[in-house]
Amino acid sequence: MTARLLRFPLIMILTGIAALLMLLPALDALMRGDTSVARAFFYAGLLGLAAVVSVGLAISARVAGREPTDAQHLGSLLLAYLLLPLYLALPLYEGVGNTTYLNAYVEMVSSLTTTGATMFGASGRIVDSLHLWRALVGWGGGLLIWISASAVLAPMSLGGFEVTVRAEPGQDDAVLGRFQRARPARRVALAARTLTPAYLGLTLVLWIALMAGGERAFVALIHAMSTLATSGISSVGGLHNGASGLGGEIVVFGFLLFALSRLTFSSDTVPTARPGLFYDPEFRLGLMLVLTVPLVLFARHWIGSIEVEEAARPAEALRALWGAVFTVLSFLTTTGFESADWSQAQAWSGLGAPGLILMGLAMIGGGVATTAGGVRLLRVYALYLHAYREFERLVHPSSVGRASDSGRRIRRQGAYIAWIFFMLFALTLTAVTALLAMAGLDFEGALIVALAGLSTTGPLISSASDVPIRLIELGGFGKLVFSGAMVLGRVETLALIALINPAAWRE
Repeated sequence: MTARLLRFPLIMILTGIAALLMLLPALDALMRGDTSVARAFFYAGLLGLAAVVSVGLAISARVAGREPTDAQHLGSLLLAYLLLPLYLALPLYEGVGNTTYLNAYVEMVSSLTTTGATMFGASGRIVDSLHLWRALVGWGGGLLIWISASAVLAPMSLGGFEVTVRAEPGQDDAVLGRFQRARPARRVALAARTLTPAYLGLTLVLWIALMAGGERAFVALIHAMSTLATSGISSVGGLHNGASGLGGEIVVFGFLLFALSRLTFSSDTVPTARPGLFYDPEFRLGLMLVLTVPLVLFARHWIGSIEVEEAARPAEALRALWGAVFTVLSFLTTTGFESADWSQAQAWSGLGAPGLILMGLAMIGGGVATTAGGVRLLRVYALYLHAYREFERLVHPSSVGRASDSGRRIRRQGAYIAWIFFMLFALTLTAVTALLAMAGLDFEGALIVALAGLSTTGPLISSASDVPIRLIELGGFGKLVFSGAMVLGRVETLALIALINPAAWRE
């Protein structure tokens, strides 16, 4: 039944799901006595359901015997990110009341791509029911990319999988197993049936844990959904403004580890012959960054004050170290939550706004087939292996590299594809930065906004510079460029190139 349903256009299915989800913020607004916002969501939901049912009945006979290909699924995913926010923005536009439809559209693109950048900041123009809608859309966007990575990108050797498989990007790899060789619609149905309960369960567990830590139920739900989706959306201006305190940060820290490697819940995409999470290079590289960067910031305090006599304060030192560790992991997974002790970590290190560090972490990003964005840790690992081998050859030109078949694949062809992707990312970042500079931003602001969009790390906009950038002050052209950057960062440039490759459309 699910496989038959997935023969309909993806944007139609997602519109129907969004229409049903609109009943939740409608009910929330009604319970709060905000009837205008409740009506906006209720009427938009009815409109969406009516449109989906009407179009579905009209094309049901046409799609009955048609089986979408992987390329069609990928194309539908791209169109969904571009067009679905037009519908998602309808209740937000009506609920805010004093904004433009373009602002509402950009807000929904940001939520659906799990970027989490907001047009309205902490201005108070968005009521709690609208914050719930932002978080729901971001949570659904995280589940969407999670399912798509397994059922669409992996069989097409995209999304980071091209580093480990033998096929060229955009083409099927028969070595991937029975799941990837199944029909596309059945594959998507199986992935949705397997991953959705896990996603729901993890969100529920985190929600309960945050409430147990003293957080209000509503705020805890928003932060739980934002953590699993790595969107960084918050109704109180960030996790550090919540009531759960250090205990809440520790719990969120544990759940952010899911964005470092898919092996935290699955056994596929293993780039090493030795099984287990400990041997996963993505997870180990992520942990190394989470430990190394805070220690560098921590040590900078002692180096800078080596000639100054200062009394040791262990409590402040530990707070500064924890603030750095949590914030580094948060930005590495492209979530963007700051620790309540992050200001202490900045003061300890002597860096007012370590923007380059946060930007570098966001650009590296999380693991393959997770909700995190960025270049991805597996690609960085492939480049590291290749560079390490080249240094060995400089010292011992006649040496023979020791590695398994998969290790040689990553070090050679995998590193080549990873380097191509990194160059495409750099070129795209340059082009988006130039377009945003044309839209009126200075160079630093344009670079931060461009990287925030391409790495899907929206909170970077307010954290990477001394003066937070106000997206709402951008012109229409700049907002559209930023929207395009978020979509491109979520789908990835390599997938876009695969879409225009005629070989991907051959059945």
